[in-house]
Amino acid sequence: MTTAPTTTASPVTAPAAPRFATKIAVIVREDLAVWQKLNVTAFLASGIAHASGDIMGKPYEDAAGHDYLALLREPVLCYTADAGALTRTHTRALSRAVPTALYTADMFTTGNDDDNRAAVRAVPADALDLVGLAVYGPRSTIDKITKGLKLHG
Repeated sequence: MTTAPTTTASPVTAPAAPRFATKIAVIVREDLAVWQKLNVTAFLASGIAHASGDIMGKPYEDAAGHDYLALLREPVLCYTADAGALTRTHTRALSRAVPTALYTADMFTTGNDDDNRAAVRAVPADALDLVGLAVYGPRSTIDKITKGLKLHG
């Protein structure tokens, strides 16, 4: 009795993700409530979306023809830090002049964008009560800025 040869289907593998020359990192203070971490991350990502003309991908469309907004074109690495590490990261970002978004504790008490900007403007950079940062720039520069931080778990 002969048996038909069997074939093993090879698994379909997705193409390797492109390695971007740039990097996006969001750093959130570890002692925030979960809702605050999510809120800060969302606001910071919206700020980073304006860092460069080519940071956004193209709009999406599903098979039924529904349109969706464009997203950031590259992955966002999310880190956690204590207050000291966040301040150190902020100093590194400023010294390297990369596009930076920030969120301060004072911004939790305001109700609008104008008051948020006024709250930041009222405090010198080295005295800001930072709860989150986002940075964008060349991969090697962002690696130096975020050196020593833990990825958010």
